[in-house]
Order: sequence, then structure tokens, then C-alpha cells
Amino acid sequence: MQEFISFPTIESGLYMFGGHRHTVNGGWSFFEQSHQVLELMVVMAGHQLTEIREQSSIDLGPGDAIIIAPGTLHTNRNASKHQSMTYMCLHFDFEDAQLRSRVIGTMTNHLIPAGSQLADLSQKMLDGIVEQSRDRAHRNDFSTHVEIEILLLKYLKALDQLTLTTVDKHKLPFTDKEAKVARDISLAIEDRVNNDDEDPSFTFGAICDALHISSGYGHRVFKKVYGVTPLHFIDREKYKKAQRLLEYSGNSIEEVAYMVGAANISIFSKQFKKWSGVSPSEYQKQAKHERRVYSKNRTGYFE
Repeated sequence: MQEFISFPTIESGLYMFGGHRHTVNGGWSFFEQSHQVLELMVVMAGHQLTEIREQSSIDLGPGDAIIIAPGTLHTNRNASKHQSMTYMCLHFDFEDAQLRSRVIGTMTNHLIPAGSQLADLSQKMLDGIVEQSRDRAHRNDFSTHVEIEILLLKYLKALDQLTLTTVDKHKLPFTDKEAKVARDISLAIEDRVNNDDEDPSFTFGAICDALHISSGYGHRVFKKVYGVTPLHFIDREKYKKAQRLLEYSGNSIEEVAYMVGAANISIFSKQFKKWSGVSPSEYQKQAKHERRVYSKNRTGYFE
């Protein structure tokens, strides 16, 4: 009997930006901000105060870490007015919605103490990225990017194991029923976006009607489980589809705009530039150039 082993379909959607290691002077502070992605910070020397709205200030010392949840308004500042402070920071996101919900529900917005498994893993990963980024001449080489992605993927694998083995399921901020409802919503959204036989300009209300739930309940549950709004998730799925169509299809920009449900090409171009930082035509040119060098998944979202 012949053996047949199928390979899984993988679309990691791995994305990182704004990463750095920085030594700042006494009195340093950064204005209040929030992102639609996860933010990891590890303090190397000195003390940082992280202030999250409606929470007590979090004092991070050497080796301490914090993962800030998407949509969290926060400020960071050097606790000392005179002594310098060194920290490492990375904003990142990934495709797996289940891991994302477990991380947001159990690991974010609180102190991760030095010496803990999670703090050590976080520092080791960021140290590795620092080493890969030291050589400015090769910082943007494909091989360097791959090595950095490997470091981040190994970190996500470790987070997955930690959330599965050390987290009390009953301490999650959502119930099993809410997790299932949110998962059903995400699958329905993915199906609507990627099924070319469906109306690409669907509404979240239509998704909820098909699942026999109210849109208000669906919105609250989805935000609680995944840390982002359903509309943000819909936009992200449409953005990923637009990227794929611009990279690998022979469709015009106007046709791509129609296929993701944009009202017209002007609105699509404006939204696409907001998502990616470049216009659809610029993105298409870059993709064609890069395909002559290498093939690489470029999915991601930043707001």
C-alpha cells in the first residue's frame, strides 16, 4: 500500500515592526498610544513605569517584561529623572486567532517578573533579534529577515506551550461558549472574504444574522476573545486578499477593488495605502520586483 502524507496549509501572517533596543536619559517618557497589535517590552537596566488606563502603574526593573494587549492606551517613562534606562521593544502580530486570544486573555497588561520562564524567553528572543540587526549593511537582507522570523516563530511556539500547559482554563476572561461564538464569527468572515461567489461588500450584521446572534452580542464577544473589533478583523482579511490578488493575479487594481468589496477604486486605494503604507500600484510594482528575487509572504496589518 502506497503511503500518502498531506502537508498542512500554512499562512502565518507574521508581522513585526517598530522593534528596537534603546538607552534613554533620565526623565524620558513616551506619549500615550495604542496599537492593534501586541507590544512586548523588556527592561535591561534601570526602571520603567508603564501606565495603563484604569490600572495601577507597573514598575519594570532589570529583566522584567510586559506584553501590552491590542487597543490598550498606555504610556511608558523612565522612573528616574537622572539615571539612564535601557529597554527592548517589539510590536508584533500573527495569524493564529486561538493563540492570540489565549495570550491576550492571560499574559497581557501585567508585570512578567525577571527570572520567570516567560520573561527569560522574551529577553532571549529580543536579544537574538538585536544581534541579527547589528549589521546595518545587511539588516534588510532576505536571509537576515528569515533568521529574525525564525526567532519570533520559536517564541510564538513557546507562548503556545505556556498557554496550553500553565494557564487555568477557568481564569480566561471568556467562557467556552464565547470562544466558540467568536471562532464561528471569524470562520464566517474568512469564508465570506475568500469565497468569490459571496457578496464582497457584506456587513458584520449579515454575519451575525447567519449565525442567529445579535450584532451587539457578536461584537462584544469577538472583541473579548480576540482583542480587536470584528470590523478590524474584516478589514485585515480583505487586506490580505487584496495583497494576494495584487501579487499573484493578472487582475487590474479596479478588479481587485471590486473583489474585496470597495465602493470604488479611489476608496480602495486610500484604504490600501492606510493598511500598507503604499498605493496599490506601488505595492504591485514592488511585488513583481521581489518575485524576481524571492517569494515571501508579506501579510500583515498596522494601524
